[in-house]
Amino acid sequence: MELKVKTDIQSLKKEGIPIVIVGAVQESEAVANACKEIGIKVSAVCDSEPRNTEDTLRGLEIIHSPTLPKKFPKARFIIGCQHVQDVVEQLTGYGYDEFYSPLGLIENYDISKFEHSVSNSYMEKRLAVCKKTHRAYFNEEKTYMRSIDVMVTTKCSLKCNNCSNLMQYYTNPEHTDHKKILDALKIIDENVDEISEFRLIGGEPLMNKGWADIVNGISKKHPDGQIFIYTNGTIAPKEEQIKSFNSNNVNFIITDYGKLSRNVDKMTDLLIKYNISYDRSPAEDWVDCSTITHHKRSVKDNEEVFKQCCVKYVYTLLEGRLYRCPFIANAANLNAIPDNPANYVDLFSGKDNVKQQIKRLVKVAKFFPGCDFCLGRPYDPTSNLGYDGKGMIPAGQQVSKPIPYKMYK
Repeated sequence: MELKVKTDIQSLKKEGIPIVIVGAVQESEAVANACKEIGIKVSAVCDSEPRNTEDTLRGLEIIHSPTLPKKFPKARFIIGCQHVQDVVEQLTGYGYDEFYSPLGLIENYDISKFEHSVSNSYMEKRLAVCKKTHRAYFNEEKTYMRSIDVMVTTKCSLKCNNCSNLMQYYTNPEHTDHKKILDALKIIDENVDEISEFRLIGGEPLMNKGWADIVNGISKKHPDGQIFIYTNGTIAPKEEQIKSFNSNNVNFIITDYGKLSRNVDKMTDLLIKYNISYDRSPAEDWVDCSTITHHKRSVKDNEEVFKQCCVKYVYTLLEGRLYRCPFIANAANLNAIPDNPANYVDLFSGKDNVKQQIKRLVKVAKFFPGCDFCLGRPYDPTSNLGYDGKGMIPAGQQVSKPIPYKMYK
């Protein structure tokens, strides 16, 4: 892979072609602050999601990425987000060729000197992952996984009609035993150089009574990694569970569904009491991507679906198998797509080439057979590139019973 991202951030102090920060994400706030502090003039921020352009970031206009060439025919880009290769591929397609890593800006960023839209402790965690991701980009020898979704249960306290993780299809949802999860993670550890963050998800992860044991097991093994627990605020954790976290790498991501999130205040009060970092945000509209259907696309079309996908680097651990995305993981677990070993790595297969299989999953794949059953999940749902869905849809709409689907034997 040709590395197209530069590290000489000081050269951006020179006047010339406009400078744009890529990604209307929390980390970009720190990048914008650091730029201002050392005298780098930033003209705007760009983002692939149209809804993110309705606001500003540190007073900077946020521009929808596909429209950039109209406003900035030429530009220099500081990649503020974690999806380095995706950014390069997308913006190269628009005709740009000058990209910079923010490492020189955030390596020694003093969080206490600035205000942020999130707590300083949470910003610190996001920057830690961002820095590791950018460092990994410049080390092609390593097998690096920015993030792994650890699915601890397929049970959920809500039943959302359009859940992108396909919980609405499960008729017999189950918890995964915490020992099986930790054993699987041990195998991954032995065959991967680095994982920056572990995301405990479901379903609703707090429904699995062993969720805190899983968190502590991961934390003990990865004291420098960040653990993010994704919850819908319906279940308040027990105080003894929160007290058991004896490190500062545990964080909660709370999606607030209003009245449905009946225990969200109780949860946040407990997290504050024990100084656990968290982010609480209202549920926003979702991208329509949960329909399972066999498209029978060409290889070229499936490659486009994969290229545009915003979760193609969200590795998912489910029932002893490692996948590249949550859709394929759950569709395979539901037997809603044909079983195809090309979609996953079976960590308990007993084969001696697990390292090679994981490397293939991480570095080689251009798409997976399971992609042909997905509508696509693009950064930009207003585009028809690699996407057959309806675009943005309301979040959290409930169904009374599981949705029927075609099963493969």
